[in-house]
Parts: sequence; C-alpha cells; structure tokens
Amino acid sequence: MPCDQLTDTLPGVADGSVTLDRAGRAHVEACLRCQAELVRYRRLLRSLHGLRGEWVAAPGLLTEILAALDGVDPDEREARTGRRTAYLSGIAAATAAGAAGAIVFATRVRHRRPLAG
Repeated sequence: MPCDQLTDTLPGVADGSVTLDRAGRAHVEACLRCQAELVRYRRLLRSLHGLRGEWVAAPGLLTEILAALDGVDPDEREARTGRRTAYLSGIAAATAAGAAGAIVFATRVRHRRPLAG
C-alpha cells in the first residue's frame, strides 16, 4: 500500500476516529515516513488538548489570524470589503437604471402611431 493512500487517513488514525485495515497497519509498521507523520499528528493533538482552558481568545483574534494567513492587513481587508460592496451596489444601480430605460423605451415605441402618408 503506497503512502499516498494513507495520507488523508492518518489524522483520523491519530485521533482514534479511523481504524486501519490489516494492509494499512502493515504499511505503517514498515514505513518510517508514515510513522513519523502519525507521531506528528499525535503530538499536535496532545498540544491542542493541552491548550484547552488555558487561554481566552481576545476579541478580533480570529480576524487577525485569517488576515495574517491571507497576508492582508485587517484594515485593508475591511477596506476591500467596503469597496466590493460599493462596486456591487453600483452594478445593481446601473442594472436598475438600464431596466428602467428599457421599459420607458419599450412603452414609447409601442404608443407611436404610424405616420399618415
């Protein structure tokens, strides 16, 4: 069994939610790479469980973390969101104006009488 087939299941094995079949267990027992990966997941889980109750998240921390992951300053993200909203509002207004113009044009064309000749 290649390592690629186990990559997605090792986190579940580490937390106990997934049980490997015989071939999977035999592979992990023989593969140092998969063993090391499994050890890393178990250490990460122990560390995360150790953090429970030790700290309280500051307000806005999640936004700051997500912005850091995206590489964008939170103020810049807020500005981008505001620009996006303004842009979409402008598109909506232009669409509404175009629809109103089309309705006016259609009613004027329909009410015209042919010229007598």
